[in-house]
Amino acid sequence: MPSHQLEYEILGASAQSVEIILDPGETVIAEAGAMNYMTDGVRFETRMGDGSSSGLLGKLWSVGKRMLTGESLFMTHFSNAGKRQARVAFAAPYPGTVVPIDLAKIGGRLICQKDAFLCAAHGTSIGISFAKRLGAGFFGGEGFILQKLEGDGLAFVHAGGTVIRKELNNETLRLDTGCLVAFSSGIDYDIALAGGLKSMLFGGEGILLTTLKGTGTVWIQSLPFSRLAERVYAATVQAREEVRAGGK
Repeated sequence: MPSHQLEYEILGASAQSVEIILDPGETVIAEAGAMNYMTDGVRFETRMGDGSSSGLLGKLWSVGKRMLTGESLFMTHFSNAGKRQARVAFAAPYPGTVVPIDLAKIGGRLICQKDAFLCAAHGTSIGISFAKRLGAGFFGGEGFILQKLEGDGLAFVHAGGTVIRKELNNETLRLDTGCLVAFSSGIDYDIALAGGLKSMLFGGEGILLTTLKGTGTVWIQSLPFSRLAERVYAATVQAREEVRAGGK
């Protein structure tokens, strides 16, 4: 199914949202709960799957794939039912950057972390991609199951902090597993031990690194939500202990 051709505007700086401009009859699909606001004329409907498959079997297969990623079985479809342009805005649940990606310009396929997807043009297929290497499957945890976006329209992903775009030309890039946002087709993905025992125990960089090899585009985030959550949790525990110590 050809994707709807969307216009958009990125709003904000450190905590961005994206405002989609819908012509009459156009539709954008999004994760449940991602919508901020919408103007008059926009109608929304919660459906099973992404709407890229018309048959019952295709819809059930799409739903089954989303179950494996731990995502909701349903997606929300926002359509312009009016006679003039309408707008609907989306944002992720934590501060960061919204990255627009034209799937047609990167070979029609994008692999991303399962919590990175925000919204996309109707006609985009949202499935899953398993890491092929045994190391990624054994060590990767959630990183073993990634989301796969396919189509010829716009898709929007969300990343924490600043987004760095790297172009690989038959090169290798190693990064913290949580810092990976997405990569295009032509990139081979694996997760492996970071190094020797000393480095893993005392290096402070975690015991696993993601290795990307090949030719294509990689998007990296400077502040993964998991890293932010760890710091907030550590600060909360420390403050709680200080309060307890002061009360004795």
